[in-house]
Amino acid sequence: MSVTGNLGRIDPRGVLRRVGTRIGAGAKLLVRAPRGGIRQPDYRAIAIRAGIALAVFLVVAALFDASAIRGARLLPEWLNEVFDFLTDFGKSSWFLWPLAAILLLVALAPPSLPRMARLTLGAVAARAAFLFLAIGLPSLFGTIAKRLIGRARPFVGGDADPWLYHPLGWKVEYSSLPSGHATTAFAAAVAIGLLWPRLRPLMWIYAIVIALSRVVLTAHHPSDVLAGLFLGGIGVLLVRNYFASRRLVFGIEPDGRIEAFPGPSWRRVKSVARALLAD
Repeated sequence: MSVTGNLGRIDPRGVLRRVGTRIGAGAKLLVRAPRGGIRQPDYRAIAIRAGIALAVFLVVAALFDASAIRGARLLPEWLNEVFDFLTDFGKSSWFLWPLAAILLLVALAPPSLPRMARLTLGAVAARAAFLFLAIGLPSLFGTIAKRLIGRARPFVGGDADPWLYHPLGWKVEYSSLPSGHATTAFAAAVAIGLLWPRLRPLMWIYAIVIALSRVVLTAHHPSDVLAGLFLGGIGVLLVRNYFASRRLVFGIEPDGRIEAFPGPSWRRVKSVARALLAD
């Protein structure tokens, strides 16, 4: 029976109950108590790394921000047009909407599917949930933080002044730090690379191009995109650790390393998709 042939027999209330039940079950897995295995944070090491990151940020801001932004204004127009087109792919919506759609489709799957198909959909949903949170949470945090920090975008004050701030202003022109596009791009690069290591080179090229585009278009200072790299990467690792402590998507090796569980093959995923369409 085709999907269109089943439309007339769909019970909307039953579908909503099924979706609600599955969303609730997924939420319970995410909020269940950790099962151990994650080592306690070394706060001294964290403080040292945070200090190094801050020092790198200040050096880049002091030595490169103003000159890089002034130099970007001298680039040819055709190059600006290329990066103006590419920079749009750094928006989080390119990742979050498709991932949300995958989660909704899994929640809508009929309960009559064979056990193997249901297990496959569960694995797909877990990975989609990880990617959604790993990309979405750093992006959300960055969106709030940048408006509280209040760093001026290049030339807002008439010059490429990297030290112009208006904290708590909540204005677009004072929302330069960190770069939202860079945060999303580097979060996506790290998160996708954790699940599919072969895609890491491609994803890092993507992230670097997005970060570069923000400077070329004088939308951000170099240190803004550097902050986006830190925020996106650290955010993904925190979400990964959260999932790993609950044995979701990631497992913890005896030596403490965190590795992704093997996921369903593309062949199996396509087979389940065909079964859904034919059901």
